[in-house]
Amino acid sequence: MTSSHPRIVVVTGASAGIGRATAVEFARRGATVAILARGEKGLAGARLEIEAAGGRAWVRTLDIADAEAVEAAADSIEAELGPIDIWVNNAMVTVLSPVAEMTAEEYRRVTEVTYLGQVHGTLAALKHMRARNRGTIVQVGSALAYRAIPLQSAYCAAKFACRGFTDSLRVELMHDNSAVHVTTVHLSAFNTPQFDWARNRLPNRAQPVPPIFQPEVAAKGIVWAAHQRRREVCIGFPAVKTIWGNKLVPWLADEVLETDGYEGQQSETPVADREDNLFQPVNRDMGSHGRFDRRARGHSNQLWATMHRKTLAAATVLPLLLLWALKRR
Repeated sequence: MTSSHPRIVVVTGASAGIGRATAVEFARRGATVAILARGEKGLAGARLEIEAAGGRAWVRTLDIADAEAVEAAADSIEAELGPIDIWVNNAMVTVLSPVAEMTAEEYRRVTEVTYLGQVHGTLAALKHMRARNRGTIVQVGSALAYRAIPLQSAYCAAKFACRGFTDSLRVELMHDNSAVHVTTVHLSAFNTPQFDWARNRLPNRAQPVPPIFQPEVAAKGIVWAAHQRRREVCIGFPAVKTIWGNKLVPWLADEVLETDGYEGQQSETPVADREDNLFQPVNRDMGSHGRFDRRARGHSNQLWATMHRKTLAAATVLPLLLLWALKRR
């Protein structure tokens, strides 16, 4: 691994989905990756993929809602592996349900994992990063941190809270002239196991609102963002469209979601009885991908443009400058 890449990376929620794909992507670059999650079988599968990709895996089974466990894991990583270069807060849970059918316990649990889990990971990382005045914290956010949708009120509220927490932290780090960097990656819809193990109170099976991207697209964006100094990075044009659309015409988003927010989140297949991962992990290895491989895209033009915006800007400006110079002659 070159000096421009991190040596020690921590990824929470790394047993499946985007967290797992991100851990593997870091491993491909030679990183030692500490993976934290509740599911032992998923973590075991993630370890094998990390090692197959050329990285080294450090595994800890824990609940990200347990602040003491997260801090203890960070202390162990520092003692056993060395200084943490990058910490990726990715862990989440959700419930697909109308508000009127939700319970207080469900709201509390989603908040503890999706919001407070991000807080716990950030505090654990800051404890070590601030002392040596370096490091990067990546918050995995969502377009739903700007635009809430029906049937996922608990998750949307938690992501809104994550954005508020991160904005406060960012300014505090600026005030302290800290070299610790915090960035947020806002995601579109991705093909992950989330839709097969999230608690679902809808009549039909849950699905991501199309267009759908493969988790490796998110992983590449997260790894890239971890090496930049960007405030926020969107992955997938739908995230850009959702965030800016809500800023400009929120009333139109309300009207669209009145229908699309219900139909778009459900397939035509009735939901079957199954276990969910809200309070307990699902006891099997779910991998990184969900059941939407045939519909999912393996590339995002928007992400490519974001990653190459300086080149694109130069390619646009240079011909104009040449044209201006020729006209002056």
